[in-house]
Amino acid sequence: MTRNPMSLTAVLFLSMGLPVLAQIDLSGSWQSKNHEDALERGAGPNPGDFTGIPFNESGRAMALTNSQSQLSMPERICAFYSQWHMMVGTFGVKIWNETDPVTGKTIAWVVGAWEDRAQMTIWMDGRPHPSKNAPHSQAGFTTGVWDGDVLTAYTTHMLTGYLRRNGVMTSDQATMTTHFIRHGDMLTLASQLEDPIYLSEPYYITRTFVNTTALMNSGGPPCIPGDEGVPEGTVPHYLPGKNPLVDEMTKLYNIPREAAMGGAETMYPAFREKIKDKFTMPAKCQRNCGGPPPGQN
Repeated sequence: MTRNPMSLTAVLFLSMGLPVLAQIDLSGSWQSKNHEDALERGAGPNPGDFTGIPFNESGRAMALTNSQSQLSMPERICAFYSQWHMMVGTFGVKIWNETDPVTGKTIAWVVGAWEDRAQMTIWMDGRPHPSKNAPHSQAGFTTGVWDGDVLTAYTTHMLTGYLRRNGVMTSDQATMTTHFIRHGDMLTLASQLEDPIYLSEPYYITRTFVNTTALMNSGGPPCIPGDEGVPEGTVPHYLPGKNPLVDEMTKLYNIPREAAMGGAETMYPAFREKIKDKFTMPAKCQRNCGGPPPGQN
């Protein structure tokens, strides 16, 4: 009778009270479940909606200078986002492993690129992160380790990007820790972003993908810049104190400005008690109300 040496090894580890390494296969095509934070991953959040963002003053000031028309500048139309876009973008992901040709051991997990996000290579061979003075890129530099059956990836050396697609930015000093958690045909990503320049506390988000047998491409069609009407030689922006959308959330939903403008305090349930006397339910929903468009059943 033949014996499975891997099963025998597992029995020996268990008999000695030692943990069994439980690396799992993450490879495949994973379709995004965009019912989670549908507005965030669809058309994008409202301008001036910074609720729950642990801003410091620099982060808030930076967000309030932003004009969405910047995306229509020819030099920005094809600009890639940072790796954080994997957590708040629309698309699914394609994942595969790269192996050593001699030993067959996995030396890296790869999360394929999107049309607007660079490929993420998660190095598993123990190599160190570069010096803090090393060049940064949209791809960043990522290393990974297994904690049981959870792959934890740590990303540094990213270029500046966005935290939310309404002007909330991340600096080139931001770091990202992402846990890849597979349970059956579902894949959950739980990510933490820390930024000493724009945030006073870490920011957390999760999202879920479902395995699909449809072949998912890595990358996308080439981006072609075009003229979208931004006057040549200008950079759309708002000067300090001049952003006309600062009270957008108050006008739409009666949310007090101190909540809409974010800050670490707005992340916690106790903040609701602080502002409850300043909030009144709107007579009707004005925007992003869910359900069919007006006039349709």
